[in-house]
Amino acid sequence: MTDTLPPTDGAEGAERVESVEGAEEPRVRYEKKDRVAYVTLNRPSVLNAMDLRMHHELAAVWGDIESDEEVWVAVLTGAGSRAFSVGQDLKERAGLNRDGARPTTFGSRELPGWPRLTERFTLAKPVIARVDGYALGGGFELALACDLIIASDRSVFALPEARLGLIPGAGGAFRLARQLPLKVALGYLLTGRELSAARAKELGLVNDVVPPADLDACVAGWVDDLLRSAPLSVRAIKESVLRSLDMPLEQAFATRFVWEERRMHSEDALEGPRAFTERRPPRWQAR
Repeated sequence: MTDTLPPTDGAEGAERVESVEGAEEPRVRYEKKDRVAYVTLNRPSVLNAMDLRMHHELAAVWGDIESDEEVWVAVLTGAGSRAFSVGQDLKERAGLNRDGARPTTFGSRELPGWPRLTERFTLAKPVIARVDGYALGGGFELALACDLIIASDRSVFALPEARLGLIPGAGGAFRLARQLPLKVALGYLLTGRELSAARAKELGLVNDVVPPADLDACVAGWVDDLLRSAPLSVRAIKESVLRSLDMPLEQAFATRFVWEERRMHSEDALEGPRAFTERRPPRWQAR
C-alpha cells in the first residue's frame, strides 16, 4: 500500500533511489527516512510476482542498504492489500523455459539480482517483513530471510513448489526446516499446504499478527524499538546468532564475529553505560 510509506515530497531527510529502468514504472519502490529504508515490491496487478527485472532492481536496493551508514533498519513489503508477493513470475519462467533457458535450482548465482536477500548472508542490519495478504513461494522465502515478520490476520503463507514441479530454491527448503520442527516443516514443504498467519505465529514464524488496520502501527512500534537499541549491538547480535546456529556452544564462544569486534571497540559501547549513569537517553552514532 502506498500509504504505508512515509511521504517523500519535501520530507526532510528522505531520499529516493529511482528505478534502474529509467522513467518506466519501477518494479521496486525504495525510500529512506529517519534511518529507515522502506522497500516495496511494486507489481500489485500480478500480486507482486517477482520477475528478473524486479530482482535486478532489488540488488541495487539491498546493496545501498548495506552500504549506507545512515540506514539502520529496513522494512520490506508489497504494494496493494492482496499480497506481499506470490513468488516467481511463472509466466516469465514458462517463456524462459520455451527459449531454452537453463533450469532453476537452489540459489541465484549468475542470475539477475545476485546475491538476492535470500543469499545476502553478510547483511547485518535488521530487516522487517511487513506482510499483508499472500506470501507464497519466493514471497514466503523472502519473508523467511527477514529477521522479523509482522503480518495482518488475513495473510497466508505457503511454499507450493512441489505442486508445480519445482523446489523452494530461494532458501525455503533450508530456512523452514531450521525455523520449525522438522516434521512440521516437511509437512508444509512436501504438500504445499497453506499456513494461516495465526498458525504461523503459534509456530513461532511470525512475531506479531494484527488486523490490517493496525499493521502499520505495529510495524512502526517494532521499528521504534529497533532504533532505540544501539545499531552496532543489533548488528553484532544478529550476526553472532545467525552464524552460530549450527556451531557447538564452545566454538560459538571462541568465534570472533566481525560486527562484535566493531561494537566492542566503538564509541557506542561507552555511550550506553554513560547514558544510563547520567539518567538520559543514549545518543547512538553507529561508531
